[in-house]
Amino acid sequence: MSAVLDFKNPDWYEEEDINMFRDATYRFYKNEMAPHSESFRKNKMVDRKFWDEAGSYGLLCPSMPEEYGGAGGDYRHEMIIMEELVRAGVDGFGLSLHNAIVAPYILHFGTEEQKRKYLPKMASGELVGAIAMTEPGTGSDLQGIKTNAKKDGNGWILNGSKTFITNGGTANLIVVVADTGGEGKHAKSLFLLETDEVEGFRRGRILDKVGMEAQDTAELFFDDIKLPADALLGEQEGMGFIQLMTELPQERLNIAVQNVAAMEEALRETIDYVKQRKAFGKRILDFQNTQFELAECKTITQVTKTFVYDCADKHLRGELDTVTASMAKYWASDRLNEVVDRCLQLFGGYGYMNEYKIGRMYRDVRVERIYGGTNEIMKMVIARSL
Repeated sequence: MSAVLDFKNPDWYEEEDINMFRDATYRFYKNEMAPHSESFRKNKMVDRKFWDEAGSYGLLCPSMPEEYGGAGGDYRHEMIIMEELVRAGVDGFGLSLHNAIVAPYILHFGTEEQKRKYLPKMASGELVGAIAMTEPGTGSDLQGIKTNAKKDGNGWILNGSKTFITNGGTANLIVVVADTGGEGKHAKSLFLLETDEVEGFRRGRILDKVGMEAQDTAELFFDDIKLPADALLGEQEGMGFIQLMTELPQERLNIAVQNVAAMEEALRETIDYVKQRKAFGKRILDFQNTQFELAECKTITQVTKTFVYDCADKHLRGELDTVTASMAKYWASDRLNEVVDRCLQLFGGYGYMNEYKIGRMYRDVRVERIYGGTNEIMKMVIARSL
């Protein structure tokens, strides 16, 4: 029986349709997917069929407009999908990337034809999305990207490689960041690559990571891929960097939302454990050190949640800026790592065993301080506002 924590939630948590969506989402994860979690980790990816099932349950593209196959919801529905994934213990299912990163690029910057072509297929699960930014030699330096697309008649020829690509082993619709030869901020463009329809596309390894084993993080290679003119996202080349910067607040908020959910889950797991485990004749919870540690962790979690949910409210109103989102991502991921580390300590030796969720979380959460832009990059963004 999981511990019940009385964290303060926003008023919209109590809305009937939100609660119905939350319950249905959790049941799908817990009943259909959680029993397969170990096989996902072993195989280094979530089975492709679960994307189709998630589509049939209405969990793909819930915030996309109904006219494009979505459910017509908003960012609150995306938050629920991310939060319940953590609570159900389903690791590695890249829904937040598909729903709340890739689909918004197409919605906000795509042509009408691109929206009608791709979004309904993303909502059904026919297409699984990924975004290919990072390269072996660039890391967080997007301006240093070497993958390039050169004009070829009415189309383009794409060459290059990417690494650390989430959903990279499964995705068949990839937003590729490429250099198109412009100047400064107009040097990059985004391209929509349907991998099932081109020659010259190769997937490399599913990468062997420290944690997050169930997430199919992969290398991708593009060798003289011929792309039609309408593969360019939008109608104007050289807009890629601006498009990327426009979407960064939501991408970083996504990470912060997931971080808060993981902090809460770590506390639930730990409170359950210290109530049951005994040492020196009494429960671990009865030691003052345990009480003080958990009191601090709960406070850290509530303070972080309050800030992150305030950011979510701003985002729902269209008011979340890049600096504030960078604060949320850096702060929440740092605090998550701190809370999980302190919780693991209360498990003693058992906390270091993979059979315990807290041990798996300890490895999984380390990357939160790296992806979406390292926390050092977040501090640089924040510092520029001083």
